[in-house]
Amino acid sequence: MTDRQAASHLLRRLTFGPTAAEVDAATRETTDATLDRLLEPPALPATPELGTDPFAADLTREQRMAARQDVRKQTTEATLWWLGRMAAGGATSVAEKLTFFWHGHWATSVQKVRSARLMVAQQQTFRRYGAGDTSPLVRAMLRDPALILWLDGQKNTRKAPNENLARELMELFTLGVGNYTEDDVKAGAKLLTGWKVDRATGRATLAGPRHDATPATLLGTNGVTDVDAYADVLVRNPAHLPFITARLWLRYGSTDQPAPKPAGTRDVTAMLRALVGSAEFAGTRGRLVKQPVEWLVGAMRQLGIKPDAKVGGILRALGQVPFRPPSVGGWPAGNAWLTTSSAQARLKAGQQLVALAPAAAEGLTGGERLDALAHLLVVDVWTDRTRAALTQVKDPRKLLALALATPEYTVH
Repeated sequence: MTDRQAASHLLRRLTFGPTAAEVDAATRETTDATLDRLLEPPALPATPELGTDPFAADLTREQRMAARQDVRKQTTEATLWWLGRMAAGGATSVAEKLTFFWHGHWATSVQKVRSARLMVAQQQTFRRYGAGDTSPLVRAMLRDPALILWLDGQKNTRKAPNENLARELMELFTLGVGNYTEDDVKAGAKLLTGWKVDRATGRATLAGPRHDATPATLLGTNGVTDVDAYADVLVRNPAHLPFITARLWLRYGSTDQPAPKPAGTRDVTAMLRALVGSAEFAGTRGRLVKQPVEWLVGAMRQLGIKPDAKVGGILRALGQVPFRPPSVGGWPAGNAWLTTSSAQARLKAGQQLVALAPAAAEGLTGGERLDALAHLLVVDVWTDRTRAALTQVKDPRKLLALALATPEYTVH
């Protein structure tokens, strides 16, 4: 048996937001049993059929305008499909939250890539490799067409080296600031020369004449000759495990408390299990601000809302849309989502969500309505200040909408 608050805390962090029934189930089993069940990777899903890449051929100015519109439509379809996966519950929700973590980590935007197909293919790479050893993931990402386009990898040639991808690869994706030199950036750029993206096939290939095949010295390792060897040097570097552990902790643990000691393995599932099982994790309750996607999907799950165009509009208003991170650094974290404008956006979004699921508020009447509200939204306890404010609201729908914007629901 697991303590209810401990079960709620675990499920809030590993999923996009548990339902009360899921917490009930977790309290009837041990924490290890819950983790075994939730961390078992689900089957790789079939992705939506999005049609051809509108930018696969040379286009006139008029055709490019139409192509941009096609990409927007395809991206909307892919986003709603992904929101449905996030809201599925159980191990699927856990897997999709990890996929979303990697999307923010290897932050790539469709606005520059201009291909929903390539973005969805990148997402599948996160699902295929993101729960295991980081080496296959890094190897796959060095060949990822969307990332190559996003960081100008297709412009990186033997005659005109482009250091953009090599720099971000070490600084943001694998090692962190201060763990490489400018010579390492130059060596990495040389190793990454020659990759070209074929939009028609959705694949990246190495063009021999554009590639510099001379061996490079990278991070103290001599004779590095290809991207696989480059990836291996990165993941074996002493800085890699602490860096990835800290990034996982930032999204699953805390933004203002140091991460636990690395688990000593590159297996991401094992890393996650160690993080949520650490003594430090128990002390992070109520200290992590939900990202807008996390906030919205959790509310959808608890209110029984399916993703549609209206939900997509709510997400845009909240300021975080999948496939559109603001920069290569990904989305902000922590207090960046606690501004006055973001609070107003959550309040309006809560009202819109309740309008989409009016039946969710039906049981919120009588003297025990605040306890029923906390049970529905998997909130451990209301503060005296919040309880006093909620007590003044008699209309069940207004009560539910307001509760979705409270600090207790926003910070978990």
